Amino acid sequence: MRKVLLAAKRRVGQVSNKYIVKDCKIGKNTKIWHFVNLYGCELGDNCAVGSYVEIQKGATIGNNVIISSHSFICSLVTIEDDVFIGHGVMTINDLYPPSQKRTGSSKEWEKTLIRKGATIGSNATLLPVIVGKNSVVAAGSVVTTDVPDNCIVAGNPAKIIKKL
Repeated sequence: MRKVLLAAKRRVGQVSNKYIVKDCKIGKNTKIWHFVNLYGCELGDNCAVGSYVEIQKGATIGNNVIISSHSFICSLVTIEDDVFIGHGVMTINDLYPPSQKRTGSSKEWEKTLIRKGATIGSNATLLPVIVGKNSVVAAGSVVTTDVPDNCIVAGNPAKIIKKL
């Protein structure tokens, strides 16, 4: 059985029983596994997207990014180069859901930025924040405020536990 789908650039706009890729820009050598939903997003070169990942319209993913299985990258998320996203990571852009249904607009949504070289541990939840360069978010953390560059945060809510 083939483990990796065909080159992503050949599947832009394709829908199958194994994946949905619609209106996306996907860089060279990016690998996308089975059962992934990508729509209206951009992925850089040399990325890997694990099974059961969803990346929504307006999300931007840099180069050399790994997004592990079962993760959700919502609209208004930017992930810079060389970032690792663990399994089951959730991003949130709507602090008062369902704001779009309630207001008819997404103007209440907020952005998330994950800076270059960051690592996000499995099952972390990121509210609209900035995760600093080379920082680490421990597994299971709930990030409610910005994370400075070069530090490790952990807990619910996540707090700085070490500076790198």
